[in-house]
Amino acid sequence: MRIGFQGEPHSYSFQAATELFPQGEKVGLPSFAAAFDALEHGDVDRLVVPVENSTTGSVLPVLDRLPGDASHVRFSILAEHLVEVRHTLHGLPGAKVEDIREVRSHPQALAQAEYALLDMGVEAVPSHDTAGAVRQVAEGSDPTIAALAPPRAGEAHGLVVLRDNVLDRDHNTTRFVVLHVGEPEVNDTDDKTTIVVTGSHTPGSLALILAELGLRGANLTRIESRPAGVAWNYRFFIDLVHEPGAAGLKRVLDPPPANAAAVLNLGSYRAADRQAVRST
Repeated sequence: MRIGFQGEPHSYSFQAATELFPQGEKVGLPSFAAAFDALEHGDVDRLVVPVENSTTGSVLPVLDRLPGDASHVRFSILAEHLVEVRHTLHGLPGAKVEDIREVRSHPQALAQAEYALLDMGVEAVPSHDTAGAVRQVAEGSDPTIAALAPPRAGEAHGLVVLRDNVLDRDHNTTRFVVLHVGEPEVNDTDDKTTIVVTGSHTPGSLALILAELGLRGANLTRIESRPAGVAWNYRFFIDLVHEPGAAGLKRVLDPPPANAAAVLNLGSYRAADRQAVRST
């Protein structure tokens, strides 16, 4: 099975793909657009992408592609997976922290360490990937440039660790999902579902939708509004925790909430154990 991820080997996405599919063939893609395109055209069988970080929030380029508007295919979530994020500053052998003037990394990683980098007095320079930033530093010869990446990312390129735990918050965790092309499936242990809801554009419609879902027994763990493709129209991404299996899902979504103009089910899966990640 070919497992797609955005980035290069030794990135956090690569780590998530490896933990989820130890035996699968990993296929790195240069961008989220390329990653979704590869899944759409069958170049990969599964796609592992980040959707949310506990420090910086949603990964919007991924979130906006989940409904499949641009590709007109049905992407569905099969699983979620949590990865503890501990950024490490990597530099050339002989480099010193006090001499670093520029730090490269993925924009999400830079945002998760914004204040830490500010305190260091360095310039944050975006790169397409955390591991890719490590490769860029290794291929250069400037000891004043470093990369922010997973702890093991520098070893493969001969870099050294200049500083551990370069983060703004402890317990920094990224939530990944596994996608495939096809209709959503519900297994007996699936107790979490992601939906996209469009309201009826009447006063209080969103509040009534959320209240109805709650009264049916759904625990709403996340909600986020995003542009719906038409100016000033919005849709709402909602994560629901419910009783396991098809019966539990049916209880909260069948029939759809009365004030919802449309409900798109992005997939059901087993909720990841967040406490297990925090305790590592």
